[in-house]
Amino acid sequence: MFRLFANARYDFIKWRKWAYGLTALLIVPGFVWLLVSPPNYSIEFTGGTEVQVAINDPSHTIGAAQLRAALDAGGLHGTEIASFGSDTSFMIRARLGAFNSGSQQGIDSTVRVVRSSLESGLGAGKVTVQKYEGIDGKVGKELQGKAFLAIFFSFFVTLAYLAVRFEWRFGTAAVLATAHDILTTIAFIKYMDLEVSLVVVGAVLTMVGYSLNDTIIIFDRVRENLRKFRRQNLYDIVNLSINETLPRSILTHGTTLATTLALALLGGEVIRPFALVMAFAIFTGTFSSIYIAAPILMYIEKRWPGEDARGARVLTSPMALPPAGAPAPAPAAPAAPAPAPKPNKPAPSAAR
Repeated sequence: MFRLFANARYDFIKWRKWAYGLTALLIVPGFVWLLVSPPNYSIEFTGGTEVQVAINDPSHTIGAAQLRAALDAGGLHGTEIASFGSDTSFMIRARLGAFNSGSQQGIDSTVRVVRSSLESGLGAGKVTVQKYEGIDGKVGKELQGKAFLAIFFSFFVTLAYLAVRFEWRFGTAAVLATAHDILTTIAFIKYMDLEVSLVVVGAVLTMVGYSLNDTIIIFDRVRENLRKFRRQNLYDIVNLSINETLPRSILTHGTTLATTLALALLGGEVIRPFALVMAFAIFTGTFSSIYIAAPILMYIEKRWPGEDARGARVLTSPMALPPAGAPAPAPAAPAAPAPAPKPNKPAPSAAR
């Protein structure tokens, strides 16, 4: 299969304006929707109630799935359930209403709903509430600020790293592409109405590293080709670099996407938001590396050409380049000098 892409010559850069329109169509409505309706934050950010329960079922047929179904039927949606020490002990994190700051009234109301939901859904005496306590939403506010600072400082670290390894032009293009990925992922979370939890924040931070790695691989090939084809078209050099990394991108992104989709379908409610965000991150990371980072780099090199790009002519008409993966043409060997003419020997005199 990958031999089909061994000598790929697709013109990716030609579709960059359509890619900009698709990006705007995804980001702008999502952020307008966020202004109208705030995101659905989880209990870690809003506060709620932790309830520890014990299962009294001798047949051991009650698990996290049955507990979640009973709580959903009772009106407690989006609860977090995890085993606590043994297979018969679970910790339930729930909140009653849109926000719960951990007040005593909110805690008592939530515990009553948890107890009644489990009794009506699983049967009386099957589940016992052992202890409960409130979760303060102030901790979640601190986590929100720290997550934002982590993403914010990652931009500067990325810019500094790429400026040292490549040039500041590469770093600027990579940071802008990473910002695009974060914006599109936030819009995707709103479209899917996913609960913003610490797991989802971890998926966003993982996406930043994943997308950046793909961009660096393409940029590294661009730098090599700028030195190899110094007098060629920069438009074609960028296209050639993307095509040369295409087999690798299809292999790595395809296997990662298959894994994340399997987690989204079979991993359960706890891991599903992380898997969905990562599956979308694979798409948007690949998209931004090709259609955002590469065209921005080409524009920057056109306005402020670096040392490697000063010999490349920034045009929009394609030029003939060797197929992707083909070795650079060897310089022509100098022509051998023509042999010098031999001097004419004098004719022998006739014997007398």
